[in-house]
Formats: sequence, structure tokens, C-alpha cells
Amino acid sequence: MAGMDVRIVTEPQQGSDYDMQCKAARAVEELGFDGFFRSDHYLAMDEVEGLPGPTDAWITLAGLARETTRIRLGTLVSAATFRLPGPLAVQVAQVDRMSGGRVELGLGTGWFDEEHRAYGIPFPPDRFARFEEQLAVITGLWSTAHGDRFDFDGEYYRLLDSPALPKPAQDLVPIIIGGTGPVRTPRLAARYATEFNMPYASIQDTAVQLDRVRAAADAIGRDPASLILSAALVACIDDDPAEVARQTALMGIEHTDLQRTGLAGSPAQAVDTIGRYAEIGVTRVYLMIPELERGDLTHLELIAAQVLPQL
Repeated sequence: MAGMDVRIVTEPQQGSDYDMQCKAARAVEELGFDGFFRSDHYLAMDEVEGLPGPTDAWITLAGLARETTRIRLGTLVSAATFRLPGPLAVQVAQVDRMSGGRVELGLGTGWFDEEHRAYGIPFPPDRFARFEEQLAVITGLWSTAHGDRFDFDGEYYRLLDSPALPKPAQDLVPIIIGGTGPVRTPRLAARYATEFNMPYASIQDTAVQLDRVRAAADAIGRDPASLILSAALVACIDDDPAEVARQTALMGIEHTDLQRTGLAGSPAQAVDTIGRYAEIGVTRVYLMIPELERGDLTHLELIAAQVLPQL
């Protein structure tokens, strides 16, 4: 399992302001993790009030780009419904330059209709088709050579004579696509993604989806090995079973369910489970740690001390 990339993912809409996120990101960097990623939501979930309220993902990441120096930064994932693809390409490229080339864009269709209603954001039924066009526009803008122009004539988005600026610091910002869809999601990942992410799923279900992604890559002549394969996992880790149970309850997940779809147990058990994800081809994990959004670094520090060194 040598070389497993370990990143942290947070859900700030549940109650985390910029200062708390900055504290967490700095700790993630100092403790030796590889990246700090966040969701992109405007409404708290699971009957949580979410005070003081949501923070915009890309404004936050712009700040974190200047507050950190090493870790990768990005969204897991941004909703394609929130931003037009041209301005999003500009925003991400700018944050990438602010970070010195450390940004990655996780992008999805958008699924949480309640937050769209709450903030007046359209929630069209044809989100997947729009998502596909967004990917074509964003990657097209970034890959257009300096001095050339970019045009796009789609059903939902039209760009004419764009200078395709600014360019990101990286030649191409890595694109992360994830999800459980059996056909369209693997197809888009094979075409556009640097990385495919399987969110909060069992080893068995993850293995099935990764095989679909590999097959989709093969079908278009892409080397499946060129895709990074990752898994997002809720991590309730402690040497004390009672504390694991408390964390699991806090996340609103049944303990037995989390044992199947995430990490629930001691540090040694977590290392063993991550090893089993590695056996099916996962080379990167995103860990969601309870209470990190609220500024509690206890279990982040525990994982850094007892899990990271064994990965």
C-alpha cells in the first residue's frame, strides 16, 4: 500500500466559517496529509442549522490558496448548476495561479434541489446533458493554445471567439468526476477526468464501478491506468469503541453500515480497510472526519499519528 495518497474532505455547509476551514487546512498541511478538499453546498443537511451559514467554495479556496503552501486544494464536488462554465473556468484558473498550481476541480451535475430553491438557482431536469457540455467548455478553454480562439456551439452553452484566458498555472487543472451511475458517469470520466472518485461506498460496490470506468476508458482507446482511482470514506476512528460509536451517531450513520462503506473502528482496522480498497485499484482516499468542520482536530491528529505512517 506504499504511496497511498490521503486527503481530507469537509462539509462546511454543516457549520464551518472561513476561519475554521483555514484552521483545518493548515493542520492538514502541517500533519502531513496530501490535500484539503471541501463540498460545494449552500444549504445544511440532516436538520442541522449550519450556523453561521454557507461559505462559497471557490472564494474559500482562493483564501486557502494563500494560506497554505504544499497541499492540493479543490472541491469534491462543485455543482455544475451553480456557475456558468466560462466564469467557472476563469475562477478555477485564477485560484490555481494563486496556489502556485495546486488546485483540482471536482465537478458534478448538482443534486440537492432544496438548496437550489433556497437560493434561487435553477434546477433543470436535463442537468446531466448540461454537465457534459460544461466539461467540454472548461477543458476546451484551458487547452486552447495561447493566441488561439475557442468556440463552442452546444445546446446549452455557446462561446464565440473566446481568448480562453486566463490559463491555470498547471497545464491542465485535474478534473475529478465521481458517482455511482453505471453508464453515463463512467463514460464522462473516461473522456474528461484525471481522476474517478467513488463516494462513500462498500469495497464490493466500488470494485464494480471501477471496472465500469476502466471498461469505458478501454472503449475510447484510453489507457485505463492513466485514470487515478479514488474513494471517499467517512472516517470514525478511535481506539475506544465508545468514541467510535459516538462519532458514528454524530454522522447519522448506523455503525454496521459504516463498517461496510467507510472506516469505523481502531486505527489498525482503518489501515486494514484502506488496504482492501488499495487491492481493487484505489490509490487515493478522501477521509471525512466528524467534527472537523467545527474546529475539533483531535481525530485528525490521531489519524496523522497512527494511520498515515502505515499507508
